[in-house]
Amino acid sequence: MILNIGRKRNVALVLSSGGARGLAHIGVIEELESQGFHITSIAGSSMGALIGGVYAAGKLKDFREWMKTIDKRKMVELTDFSFSLNHLVKGNRIIDAIKEIVPDTLIEGLPIPYCAIATDWENGREVTFRKGSLFGAIRASISLPVYYEPVRIHDMVLIDGGIVNPIPLNRVVRRRGDILVGVDVSGHDFQGQSQLQRFIKQRRLKDKSLSQLIINKLIPDMPDFNYYTLLTRSSSIMIRQNSKLMAQVTKPDMLIDIQLKRYGTFDYDKSEKLIALGHHYAQKAINKFIK
Repeated sequence: MILNIGRKRNVALVLSSGGARGLAHIGVIEELESQGFHITSIAGSSMGALIGGVYAAGKLKDFREWMKTIDKRKMVELTDFSFSLNHLVKGNRIIDAIKEIVPDTLIEGLPIPYCAIATDWENGREVTFRKGSLFGAIRASISLPVYYEPVRIHDMVLIDGGIVNPIPLNRVVRRRGDILVGVDVSGHDFQGQSQLQRFIKQRRLKDKSLSQLIINKLIPDMPDFNYYTLLTRSSSIMIRQNSKLMAQVTKPDMLIDIQLKRYGTFDYDKSEKLIALGHHYAQKAINKFIK
């Protein structure tokens, strides 16, 4: 349903970090536009910087169509593994693939103000990109520690922007009368996630087929509480707390908070489902905002 707002409402839009969950940003943008909102500026960290940059370049529709072609096999093809001690993936192959859809351009030449956030590993400071290469800024902002190779610019070693400012509400250009809208996909529904995992495990154990019995025998269950889950959840909680604090300090006019229990950081092959969730949560937030 398209609401009759009467006049277009201008939006300064901020998109959070969150890995593949950030694909929900696409659904949010589409829903905002369909409801008569006009995005006049955009800022983002990590995946939010990528989606925001693609949108600012006018290529969001093309990018969405390309994401439909991404399956697990193509994800492997786009992963340029490295033998370095400080990262697993170089990150050049995925950027080059996106550049075929969204040509690189200067940030200052984009039709709307845009900024991306990265973190200076040397001193822990926030680095804000407002000019220069669009994909240079995006590549720095998405440099997930350990996974992607850090970006070296001048005397800086840059890593993921979500480390210092996962939802940069304080960095977006905001003109008089603009509505400040933040989209936060950094939250996890950990309780719902645990319940879902237990349900899947119980269903698997009840499956008496020969193939499942062999799988159960050959692949023992990993404990829910282990080094990997402890590290990833601790990181997620810290990022989430930072994003909540930023929202409390900045007080956006509309905060679209998307907490997911089913999808994780690397579920890029599930783009359409994540985009649909973006539509759903945006519609709920908009309905609440206009009341």
